[in-house]
Amino acid sequence: MTMSSHQILQFRADPFVLSHCCRHVHLTTSLTLQSPLKHPSFGLRFRHRRTFHGGVRNSVTEEQSNRKEEALAIESKRVYPFHEIEPKWQRYWEENRTFRTPDDVDTSKPKFYVLDMFPYPSGAGLHVGHPLGYTATDILARLRRMQGYNVLHPMGWDAFGLPAEQYAIETGTHPKTTTLKNIDRFRVQLKSLGFSYDWDREISTTEPDYYKWTQWIFLQLYKRGLAYQAEVPVNWCPALGTVLANEEVVDGVSERGGHPVIRKPMRQWMLKITAYADRLLEDLDELEWPESIKEMQRNWIGRSEGAELNFSILDGEGRETDKNITVYTTRPDTLFGATYMVVAPEHHLLSYFVSAEQKQQVEKYKDFASRKSDLERTELQKEKTGVFTGCYAKNPANGDAIPIWVADYVLASYGTGAIMAVPAHDTRDNEFALKYNIPIKWVVTNEAASSDDAKQVYPGVGIIENSSSLETGLDINQLSSKEAALKVIEWAERTGNGKKKVNFKLRDWLFARQRYWGEPIPILNLDESGETTAVSESELPLTLPELNDFTPTGTGEPPLSKAVSWVNTVNPTTGKPAKRETSTMPQWAGSCWYYLRFMDPKNTEALVDKEKEKYWNQVDVYVGGAEHAVLHLLYSRFWHKVLYDIGVVSTKEPFKCVINQGIILGEVQYTAWKDQEGNYVSAYIEERLNEYQQVAIPEENVMKSGDYFVLKEDPSIRLIPRAYKMSKSRGNVVNPDDVVLEYGADSLRLYEMFMGPFRDSKTWNTSGIEGVHRFLARTWRLIIGLPQSDGSFKDGTVVTDDEPTLEQLRSLHKCIAKVTEEIESTRFNTGISGMMEFINAAYKWNNQPRGIIEPFVLLLSPYAPHMAEELWSRLGHQNSLAYQSFPKANPDYLKDTTIVLPVQINGKTRGTIEVEEGCSEDDAFILASQDKKLEKYLDGQSIKKRIYVPGKILNVILDRTNVKVTTK
Repeated sequence: MTMSSHQILQFRADPFVLSHCCRHVHLTTSLTLQSPLKHPSFGLRFRHRRTFHGGVRNSVTEEQSNRKEEALAIESKRVYPFHEIEPKWQRYWEENRTFRTPDDVDTSKPKFYVLDMFPYPSGAGLHVGHPLGYTATDILARLRRMQGYNVLHPMGWDAFGLPAEQYAIETGTHPKTTTLKNIDRFRVQLKSLGFSYDWDREISTTEPDYYKWTQWIFLQLYKRGLAYQAEVPVNWCPALGTVLANEEVVDGVSERGGHPVIRKPMRQWMLKITAYADRLLEDLDELEWPESIKEMQRNWIGRSEGAELNFSILDGEGRETDKNITVYTTRPDTLFGATYMVVAPEHHLLSYFVSAEQKQQVEKYKDFASRKSDLERTELQKEKTGVFTGCYAKNPANGDAIPIWVADYVLASYGTGAIMAVPAHDTRDNEFALKYNIPIKWVVTNEAASSDDAKQVYPGVGIIENSSSLETGLDINQLSSKEAALKVIEWAERTGNGKKKVNFKLRDWLFARQRYWGEPIPILNLDESGETTAVSESELPLTLPELNDFTPTGTGEPPLSKAVSWVNTVNPTTGKPAKRETSTMPQWAGSCWYYLRFMDPKNTEALVDKEKEKYWNQVDVYVGGAEHAVLHLLYSRFWHKVLYDIGVVSTKEPFKCVINQGIILGEVQYTAWKDQEGNYVSAYIEERLNEYQQVAIPEENVMKSGDYFVLKEDPSIRLIPRAYKMSKSRGNVVNPDDVVLEYGADSLRLYEMFMGPFRDSKTWNTSGIEGVHRFLARTWRLIIGLPQSDGSFKDGTVVTDDEPTLEQLRSLHKCIAKVTEEIESTRFNTGISGMMEFINAAYKWNNQPRGIIEPFVLLLSPYAPHMAEELWSRLGHQNSLAYQSFPKANPDYLKDTTIVLPVQINGKTRGTIEVEEGCSEDDAFILASQDKKLEKYLDGQSIKKRIYVPGKILNVILDRTNVKVTTK
């Protein structure tokens, strides 16, 4: 079938059928064929388009349109009818609840709990990056089911959060309405990809039956003193009149509206995760996690050993007051080198000791610092700023009066909110001292330094010098840094100047949001005393009140404060007035424990049944993005340890094995540059490119030249190719719905697994999916046969009941061993390669025995379940293959017993043949005479004699006088 690339086709078909039938055409305001259609088995490469705008041209008659629609439908069927197969088996799985895990499983069987990190159901739906992890867990789940395990493979929604609330504010749509709509969209998309989730266990963090238990966990934390209130700095936007989350602040202004944001102290709920810091650190060693994730958690927890030292504040006359500034340092050996102190702008004593002369400057600086995030303040590359407070403190080691400065590179939330500054031995302190002309005193010898470098900043360890005081009785000269540190701590504890201290970078978890769309915190504020009390557990869930106005109050009070009748209540114990807490929990809350609820989602009496928790135990494999490597995993581990301590769970850790899948980047984008005259400038002069205008170049105008990409029209112009993370702002998001319509879900699943190693980042290339699509088409034709004249495929298969040959058995069992090992090692791409090798081999056989093809279909099923189910059905099976036994490799067929035998004709080597070990001379000669390369030397020739050395050589001596051999 050949058509002009400009022919316009008008359709009046069902949109679903239309979208399947028209995979090979470019759908724009009209439906335009991009190129003549070719049979897919001959290397069809068609262009993927992402949008269909639905317009039509009226110049084509309906009759013509219908004929062309029919022709296109025939062409589409010739690949393989995935558009019929996939909906069919998705309906079957749903109607038969194929993947349901019973509440009461046979506990004598092994279990496998595989879980995807809870997705947030955004309005944008899935992009092709999301199914990468979901496909991997599905392959693992399907394998384990077929290996006889009880499999728990659930899905749910982390559905509270900012986007739905922002949408509610902008449109007036209740966030619950938006959330339910988004969940419906996500669910449809996930089902369209054939994932074997147990949908009977579906949960959402926004449902009262679920967040009842989130609130219950909070109450257990509260009762044990692990939930408390404290004044902490938050992101306050005066223009919007609300507290903003960190992700809503960009470069010091609000993401919405670009208004200035300041840091303002507010009373907030905190969770005392620091009480579990040691256990969170120590138990990492027991986990089968990537070392990089464990190291990230270790760094975040940040355990260090050092000393807390007290510096007395001096009054205007230089006398000691009764107030001390306490600092934490990991280098007490450098105490004599402390020539100034720095306190955070939020330090609780700053207003006490700042001098009258410096007060105005200090207040101005505090306002300046309040407009920066913690990340901006501690950035190593930024210029250091600060203000002298006009006050001094006493260095306890030598009695020197040292100036106290206020600077934003010190945070009130870390350590004590103050530091002793040792500019000779700390790079940051050195930069600050040089800028403000503060004295520098060297107290650690750098033995490796030259005389020229002796006075350069040295943060390392060495031998201590200039560190002795008769007045204080402390002398650490000539000691090593380690010895000196121990002696300083001993001296400080003996004299009351300090103590040994273990410190953590980990801060307590700010557990409150001044927003509506979140779990209500089940706490009552008592009017008469200002104290708090817990809501009775029998009153849970404390549900969100219905509000029509979700906008910020403008005062810092959360939107829930508008629900006056809900807020005002009574203390059930005393009968006196009380107010409900109006802050809500952060989005992290519901995702901290959802893995437990999946074990027992309908339980109304307990968070999880003890026996079910003991059976399902830890999550065996937990897959998600590396962006959750710290906070989500750390918070979940913290909650799990609390639940372990109170007897709710039987394990110390929630996740046995964590795997981070790589990111799928958008398709490569090519950039050129033009000068002011509009002429292209080659990208090899990169240091000057910022002087020129960037221009996006379409892929069809690009070609490869050596190691570079260049313009086709002018190969001297080098381009820069880059792949970016998919985002709506870049316009590089690929919708999986479009890919499924054009290639099928099985093709998408295979392509995402075939792109490269699972843990590596990869670049999406729509044309790349055609390779795995052709592989599936070849598999289909191998088993079903070629299409009929109308493009359809007959029922049944071309499989025979012949006994498999040794070659066929070896090929199958090598494939079984390869696929099994690669799935279990999450090397999914090489597992697909093994199946491709098998199909290539099978196309060379004269028959397809059932004993070979049926096991292969089972091997294929974790990757391409829709096609495998259809093939299994056509092979004569009545039930789903989901619980069929997964094939096991027979070691006898894995032994390589073939050898390569050189073949000589009249003493000259003319080729080689593959023979079995112990092959007879006659069999070797028959194989040689059938070899295409050797037959030309033997055909029609008379054999004088054969010389055969088993396993070494076959030499055929020809009789030139007679012609007798026929190889045909």
